[in-house]
Amino acid sequence: MNRVGGGAGESTRKHLMPDSHHLASDRSPQPLKIKTSSIYDNYTITNNVLGLGINGKVLECRSKATGKKFAIKVLRDNAKSRREVELHWRASRSAHIVPVIDVYENVLGSNRCLFVVMECMEGGELFQRIQDRAENAFTEREAAEIMREICKAILFLHSLNIAHRDVKPENLLYTKRDMSVAQLKLTDFGFAKETIGNLQTPCYTPYYVAPEVLGPEKYDKSCDLWSLGVIMYILLCGYPPFYSNHGLAISPGMKKRIRAGQYDFPETEWRHVSKDAKDLIKSLLTTDPEKRPTIEQVMKHNWIARYTEVPQTPLCSIQILREDHDQWSEVQEEMNQALRTMRVDFDPSIRLKTLDSISNQLLEKRKNRSNIQGTGGGTGGLALKLPPKISQTN
Repeated sequence: MNRVGGGAGESTRKHLMPDSHHLASDRSPQPLKIKTSSIYDNYTITNNVLGLGINGKVLECRSKATGKKFAIKVLRDNAKSRREVELHWRASRSAHIVPVIDVYENVLGSNRCLFVVMECMEGGELFQRIQDRAENAFTEREAAEIMREICKAILFLHSLNIAHRDVKPENLLYTKRDMSVAQLKLTDFGFAKETIGNLQTPCYTPYYVAPEVLGPEKYDKSCDLWSLGVIMYILLCGYPPFYSNHGLAISPGMKKRIRAGQYDFPETEWRHVSKDAKDLIKSLLTTDPEKRPTIEQVMKHNWIARYTEVPQTPLCSIQILREDHDQWSEVQEEMNQALRTMRVDFDPSIRLKTLDSISNQLLEKRKNRSNIQGTGGGTGGLALKLPPKISQTN
């Protein structure tokens, strides 16, 4: 058995390339080399849980050579996992994507698995960091700057003909706690696919799903643009544009509203938000994917391209996110559980767990807030508590 040379530091240097224009370069990336030696040759794996992904827990590990901290997740070794890892590896050239550092093929128990070592994102999730701000002021200009960073990640992926298909706040992480040096990056390629032709397997997360994904129609990279519209909407007001009225993550009524593009800009939260911002949201949430802008067009939109000129209007996002913190945490956890069920390609028989108390509480709080202020209106995850030894593959 041949061992693949190089520790974590060398691997990082070999595959991370500059991302000056946020587009895929003509130069081919280093091919992914999956190591078959034991991961314990190079890393110490801890039981410190860093987060939850589509496939379960993400743990902390450390390089034995440098002591540097990394994140690790474990996937069952099959064709879908290898596709996910390959696409994530290709995307790792971008400074706006959480990079894959190393990949090992080892045996865990009786399962052949892929151990994926990634950069450790110590700054936490996008919305959590917004909630944790010491100061209360969060401005429209700051929201525009955040959206510009997210758009850079999507621009790079789409230049590689990769659709992420699960762009959501939980998959947007900061590198550091110190926001003066932190960078926002996109992660979790469990639903990613190459866009050769149109995508035809609706895998999605409730609240961030494009209309065309809700039916049997084909869809493509434009579903990522829809997700950008939902995230932008939440950044500017603190709640999503679509709600379920019947307790399901996607109820028939909510599905109908998404497909019809039925949402509004309630006066209380939106009266001071710029017309440019609202116009961009409207274009991103367009129900016809062919009429939705491309990521290149979004990058040229005034609100993104000239973000330093966006008004520094204070937003109510922080207050609303804090008020709804408990409900949002539960919604995110239910979404994670739903994703683990929906890791396979579209199956009409799959039903999501009910979120009656969660979704309705959010909706009622929003309605009550308006009334008070006088306005109308898979791969399969594995448990990652690892045994002392993991077998290398031969």
